Amino acid sequence: MGYQQGLSGLSASANDLDVIGNNIANANTTGFKESTAQFADVYANTIATTVSNQIGLGTRLASVQQDFSQGTINTTGQALNVAINGTGFYQMSNNGTLTYSRDGVFQMDKSGYITDAQGLKLMGYAAGANGVINTASTVPIQVPTTNIAPLATTNITAQLNLNSQDTVPTVTPFSATNSLTYNYSTSIQSYDSLGGSQQVNMYFVKTGSGAWDVYSGTATGAVGKVGAIGFDTAGALSTTTATAPATSSGTGMLTFNVTNSDGSTSPQALTLNLSGTTQYGSKDGVNSLAQDGYASGQLTNFSIADDGTITGNYSNGKSQPLGQIVLANFSDPNGLQDLGGNQFAETAASGVPQISAPGSTNHGTLQGGAVEESNVDLTKQLVNLITAQRNYQANAQTIKTQQAVDQAVINL
Repeated sequence: MGYQQGLSGLSASANDLDVIGNNIANANTTGFKESTAQFADVYANTIATTVSNQIGLGTRLASVQQDFSQGTINTTGQALNVAINGTGFYQMSNNGTLTYSRDGVFQMDKSGYITDAQGLKLMGYAAGANGVINTASTVPIQVPTTNIAPLATTNITAQLNLNSQDTVPTVTPFSATNSLTYNYSTSIQSYDSLGGSQQVNMYFVKTGSGAWDVYSGTATGAVGKVGAIGFDTAGALSTTTATAPATSSGTGMLTFNVTNSDGSTSPQALTLNLSGTTQYGSKDGVNSLAQDGYASGQLTNFSIADDGTITGNYSNGKSQPLGQIVLANFSDPNGLQDLGGNQFAETAASGVPQISAPGSTNHGTLQGGAVEESNVDLTKQLVNLITAQRNYQANAQTIKTQQAVDQAVINL
């Protein structure tokens, strides 16, 4: 009788309406993937009926298949908004239970862990204190809030030009407080082992044709002669002689000590590298001046690269990797169990997660400061809604017609 077929059709149409309605309801859900109801016909399980005489018993919901195609990526400018461009899922930890998601709207909790709106922790590779990423296993990513350690200065690199037309000072001996006793001076900040800074001054005194004495010391400490340098007739640095206790390890290299009074390592050895310094007939000046130390720094902000590396930027101008977000791929994403809340769980049908850094093998890349919108096509869903409604009405009409037939039989 047509009742069973009609009822199964009503049930299927209702299921279809539910799926379409869920798609429409989640049109603005970040990372949501639209679904499609898949149906299968039903026949009586009997061997008594010949194949040519089989009459179907209606339809049933076979599966709800999700469309994991790419959603539109929109820029937000928020550091902890991350969009997946391509295949893959974020791995999340719910108190040790692993789930998977495409929702890249994250935040940082009070302990520095990166979490989603439900408090699930984002998984990835951790970075050591030196910024080296450990890819051995995934752990909840925690952004350290401690200061980055300072680095003591060991090298000062100075490329200068000392004017060949300068005259030998007439006032001797040398005095850092008397500019008449030297031809040129420059200075740079250096850092000790505790990140404390002090100014290191360098003075250059012409002693003859192509010959210069070099003096150095701190702004608050003693200044003394550290060596002498000489230039050839082409103006290139050709000789270097250290004055004890300073030493020289090669042309243009002078190593001397400065004293620190803040409890850091003292004395502190500094190597002044004058390689590239010239003596041309032009104004005294600096072409390049740098040192390799830095003070302690506080985390000011961080960014996320397309390979998932989280890089922290510090107040001292330095940057360092803090961790790396990973992505999980599955042999059959449609085999994942939908847990709601934008979360999926691994099943036997989905296969085991294939964990790797974004951009490797068949894993997508990440875009920081952006989110992946839902891939729901509202126009298509509204058309599907009309179709499902018509199907529901048609199946209701099947039942109504069968009822009319039954009534006609009763009235005989």
